[in-house]
Amino acid sequence: MLPAIFGIAGTELTADERAFFRDADPAGYILFGRNIETRAQVRALTDALREVHGREHLLVTIDQEGGRVQRMKEPEWLRYPSGEIFDRLYELAPATAIEAVRANAEALGLDLAEVGITCTHAPLLDVRQPDADNVIGDRAFGSEPLRVAALGRAVLDGLARAGVAGTIKHMPGHGRTSVDTHKALPTVTASDADLEWDIAPFRALNHAAIGMTGHLVFTAWDVENPATLSPFVIEEIIRGRIGFDGLLLTDDLDMEALSGKVPERAARAIAAGCDIALNCWAKMDDMQGIAAALPAMSPEAARRLERAQVAEPSADPVGERQAHLLAKRDALLDVAGVRA
Repeated sequence: MLPAIFGIAGTELTADERAFFRDADPAGYILFGRNIETRAQVRALTDALREVHGREHLLVTIDQEGGRVQRMKEPEWLRYPSGEIFDRLYELAPATAIEAVRANAEALGLDLAEVGITCTHAPLLDVRQPDADNVIGDRAFGSEPLRVAALGRAVLDGLARAGVAGTIKHMPGHGRTSVDTHKALPTVTASDADLEWDIAPFRALNHAAIGMTGHLVFTAWDVENPATLSPFVIEEIIRGRIGFDGLLLTDDLDMEALSGKVPERAARAIAAGCDIALNCWAKMDDMQGIAAALPAMSPEAARRLERAQVAEPSADPVGERQAHLLAKRDALLDVAGVRA
């Protein structure tokens, strides 16, 4: 199996994609808005991916956080609130906020499970910092690590109840970024002691099955390499100090924060200790290059992948169960006058 997650060009597989995916055997896939039209169409697409591989358990992922990061959109799907909404509720009533975000995550997870998506790249455990770039902003669950961890734990619980895996991101912390990593490489100059604040939520949830790196340079740890490409950050900080033993994905390798050709980026990330190279944009040349550049998945990564795919979607009817969850969420938000 190839230690990569690939994107898909459109709303159905092309003949070239089918042939390439069958031969390359990537670990999984990621869907974007370009892949999504209707429930029936997305279900047909995920079924086609499973047919290519001849296996029911297949990692099919998406960035479905809520707020401004939501690939499955209205009117076909519901709109979900950003992390900041639950941060505001937590300020007034912590236990209420935890129940509300858990119900919200379960409802969101039901949308994904219904169409064959097995993982969303959420929750963010990035601790929001003043004066940082807005690429994180209202996506965060707050500026205090224990609060971020408590709300993030509830998200993982809610998703699991729907039979969907979550992804803790962006390790070892994206809250101090000075620029958007889609556009440039940020350098974080905080001290090792100060960065304990950033890694605290990840340490609290280090049992999560899936995690994602961030493309940031942390000068306290590695002045040359962003976390995604840094053996020191991955082994000493993410695996060591944080204690994360789950499946470690890169953030999107197409981002401008990284230099070099995409296949070279993928090879460096795997060599640095990431389990999976994430390549989102479905460019056949890049995917073929990645397939040629990467070794087969390591036994350790294969073990982590298997553990990340144990969830089973609920057999309960989605509509009634989801309506109950959203009514519960909204009632809890109303208690404090906070609106989704």
